[in-house]
Amino acid sequence: MSRLATAGDVLQLIRSGEGATRADIGRLTGLSRPAVAHRVAELLRRGLIVEDADGPSTGGRPPMRLRFNASGGVVLVASLGASRTQIALCDLDGQAIDRRDLEIDVEQGPDAVLSTVMDTWDTLLAGQWVAGVGIGVPATVEFAAGRTESARVMAGWTGVVIPPIIAARYPVPVFVDNDVNVIAVGEHRRVYAGELDDLLFVKVSTRIGAGVVSGGVVLRGALGAAGEIGHIPVRDGGGVLCRCGNTDCVDSVASGTAILRDLRAKGRDVRSLADVAALVRAGDAETMAVVRQAGRWLGEIVASAVNLLNPAVVVLGGDVADMFQPLVSGVREEVYRRSTQLATRTLRIERSRLGAGAGITGCALLVLDRVLTPDAVDGALI
Repeated sequence: MSRLATAGDVLQLIRSGEGATRADIGRLTGLSRPAVAHRVAELLRRGLIVEDADGPSTGGRPPMRLRFNASGGVVLVASLGASRTQIALCDLDGQAIDRRDLEIDVEQGPDAVLSTVMDTWDTLLAGQWVAGVGIGVPATVEFAAGRTESARVMAGWTGVVIPPIIAARYPVPVFVDNDVNVIAVGEHRRVYAGELDDLLFVKVSTRIGAGVVSGGVVLRGALGAAGEIGHIPVRDGGGVLCRCGNTDCVDSVASGTAILRDLRAKGRDVRSLADVAALVRAGDAETMAVVRQAGRWLGEIVASAVNLLNPAVVVLGGDVADMFQPLVSGVREEVYRRSTQLATRTLRIERSRLGAGAGITGCALLVLDRVLTPDAVDGALI
């Protein structure tokens, strides 16, 4: 390394697998044996690494192998949706240790929702060291400040700075991002990392939103508003009034809420998306037509995003995309019809492979990418 390696640098080598032994670390960093021993001892004391006596022997005593200790702490995560929230504890590798799924209406406001989230964390915790908190919320988020901006949709959350509210109970680093951004990160890192760097994740559930990964990094835009595709209008939507005040937003014609509304208007007794799924499985022609039309409207908007962003893969997730193949088919139909030939030459349009777990994973990575950097680790060890 070009500078004197710190304990944080050593942890990075161990996490990557490059520094499996003290000898490896000395060779890679140029540190003396006492300096290596000192940094390793700091990490062992903090519980961030463990050592095992299973290194390859060259004739003498086998060297002690060093490995990252994912169970050395936990991350508190909550992936909030419009009507359902996943709350979990994750280890330091981003894997869920314990999880609860709750029906929470975010329109209750931040006081009620965040209190419920923190109370749930309290029930899950069992004395572990908390490394940080990661939260995804269904709103525009000014990422640097952790402030939500949703004046037209979630008015009660407008201007709320979330990190201080959480830190009052958990005095650790707190990070907040848009719910679909964290889902996109989770899907990319767990499914596509190392294969491709450009992904568009579209969540189709009670509402519609998108997250963009460009060059391997989530694209938030100047103020965190990138990916707000739900309020882009479609053509020939029939003049449906959206809750934002405009008409024919894709959210108002192609979301799960819109599908239920349109089927009820046609006389179908559907109380939930599960009822719609039952009609689709039964081959009900009118239900299939409504769902596929929703897919076409969504595909119209996704096609424009494909032309603008040129992703390698479009991932469709959320309850509606997970349950309804006709919707996915409608999206594919419109994207390949409306997007440029170059943008679709190798484009893949796929369903989410992680499902609801993508939000949990993304929230954990949101924290771990920051609290396990060399500078952050060194600061915590002081």
